[in-house]
Amino acid sequence: MSNPLGSSDRGHLLTEQPNPASQQLDQLSSAELVKLFVEEDLQAQRAVAGARAELSVAVEAIAERLAKGGRLFYIGAGTSGRLGVLDAAECPPTFCSDPEQVQGVLAGGAAALLRSSEGLEDSFESGVGDLQARGFGPGDALVGIAAGGTTPYVLGALGHALEIGALAVAMACVPTSQAAMPCEIDIRLVTGPELLTGSTRLKAGTATKMALNILSTGVMVRLGKVYGNRMVDVAVTNAKLEDRALRILRDLAGIERGRGQALLQQSEGSVKLALVMAATGLNAAAARQGLAAAAGSLRQALDSLGVQLKGPQ
Repeated sequence: MSNPLGSSDRGHLLTEQPNPASQQLDQLSSAELVKLFVEEDLQAQRAVAGARAELSVAVEAIAERLAKGGRLFYIGAGTSGRLGVLDAAECPPTFCSDPEQVQGVLAGGAAALLRSSEGLEDSFESGVGDLQARGFGPGDALVGIAAGGTTPYVLGALGHALEIGALAVAMACVPTSQAAMPCEIDIRLVTGPELLTGSTRLKAGTATKMALNILSTGVMVRLGKVYGNRMVDVAVTNAKLEDRALRILRDLAGIERGRGQALLQQSEGSVKLALVMAATGLNAAAARQGLAAAAGSLRQALDSLGVQLKGPQ
């Protein structure tokens, strides 16, 4: 189905309206321009704060799906889609999650990450087809991202998610009254007109990135990937992350670096497993069994094994 909206006037959308504060943008000094951007970008924070309730509901609903083996998909076109791909790509190194667990789907595929392919967003079927190619099913969750709320590629995908019983979450930067989207959870980040009219890579993009940070981090917290405020499921894949892992072992378990390196080697780079070993004195195999019995939750595993970490709780 082609886009029935065609080239219809979208000037009523907040994201497309001119911003009175920047009417003389091209006449401002660089200092004045930067000052205006800094002041205007505060609106992105306010927009995310205004969506607290919906973001909270989305975190719980997505985590429930993933806890049962489902996956999280972000889908979008242009800046919105690229932000989804970025957030998905950062989950494995941060939370040691399976690369298939959180996926970013971008109109135009990988090529569109480097070269804009905006025309590909106008097909309702393409979004559906891209999801189907990845085996998207009823047990999965979808976050459809569209700054203006009218992208056919995203709307088609959200409609498909609803039809098959998957979780459908919409994320847009205009009020629902301006652009309704098919979904169960409707997240609206109302950032207002951009300083550069229609350039939603600015405030809208900033608010979207902030909201995606909250969603993915909140979901991983709910899934037991975090202990306190430490990323205990971090994958030790380079020197920086090894140093972070050793500091986590030091701070939470009172382990000095030499002992920490030995534990990381025995645990095959698993910080969470090394922490269980440090707290219990168990070998890697027994500690792994304890974690598995607690569904991977470090806190639950420690409680069930009757031990505590020596550092800050």
